[in-house]
Amino acid sequence: MAAGSSRRRVAVTGLGVLSAFGRGPEPLSTAICAGKAAFGPVGRFATAGRAVHDAAHLPGTPDLAEEVLTAIASARRQAGLVEQDCTPVLLAVHADRRTAGIARRVGRIHHLEDVYTCACVAASTAVADAAARISLGLRERMVVAAGYLVEPDTFAMFDAGRALARDGQARPFSEGRGGLLLGDAVTAVVLEAESAARERGAAPLAWIAGWGRTGDAYHVCRPTPDGSGLARAIELALGRAELGPRDVGYVNANATGATLADSAEISALRTAFGAGLDQVPVSSTKSVHGHALEGSALLELVATILTLNTGALPVNAGYLGPDEPPLDLVLTPGRVTDTRHALSLNSAFGGANTALVVQAV
Repeated sequence: MAAGSSRRRVAVTGLGVLSAFGRGPEPLSTAICAGKAAFGPVGRFATAGRAVHDAAHLPGTPDLAEEVLTAIASARRQAGLVEQDCTPVLLAVHADRRTAGIARRVGRIHHLEDVYTCACVAASTAVADAAARISLGLRERMVVAAGYLVEPDTFAMFDAGRALARDGQARPFSEGRGGLLLGDAVTAVVLEAESAARERGAAPLAWIAGWGRTGDAYHVCRPTPDGSGLARAIELALGRAELGPRDVGYVNANATGATLADSAEISALRTAFGAGLDQVPVSSTKSVHGHALEGSALLELVATILTLNTGALPVNAGYLGPDEPPLDLVLTPGRVTDTRHALSLNSAFGGANTALVVQAV
């Protein structure tokens, strides 16, 4: 941040995580760094008659509203917010017949300020909104929560649309990629102004240093082939963070394993980074935990924070070989980084794109 700027730094002080690997950040961190994908046969509901039968989900049928409340409580507890207060909550969930009921249950306990249902950038859009309000002094502290649990309606929709990988593996940026696979994710993060965190002795886990959002308006579900919208989001995020492409030492890509979307993202990265992209490690943690739709971006933000904190780079699982100009993909466990800045990228149907710059403490 430039000297004399009135904008406040935005700290992440608490995390609450549920993924296909279990509860808490540790199982997620272990899995993404090992490249151990959670995909397997769906046991939560019948998939007879479907072309695809795999997803990344926990056993049983957990209740989404209950899990969102648990994630919020976990994030608040880590942040040291043990007493209930009026901290506003931004909630990202899938838009369906359950949305209003989930929002009502969260709103009975917390000050629910907004609900985001803007497809696969819902959670990252909420993070950007929260960070902007805190940075500008409009809020001292906010909670962003997001969730999706694999369920039959969306599974059927993506299967019917031939968007799911029929070989049971998500293969971002790889030859032979055939689509995405769905996964469980319920996550919450506490964001607050640096001054507010320090005043109460809360230790930042990371900083949200920059954010960028763009809209392609190109096609209802296809990305702009040249990736120009996502490239602009990256440039806006880096500009807000007052960083250049060379400052970024890891990219957690949006890549889902969809042919057109992954190709467009490569074009976006090459536009934003230029020749320097060859020195930037890239992977998509969706290759391990699956795509959690409106809940995915927040889980990926947590994965990016864990990467900066541990130095261990997530593996781009399912890779069979290049079918495009190659990136510096993280393909084996054990690669490490000492970078202080990483990007977490997301794109959605309708041409929405987000980029979040995460800074290590």
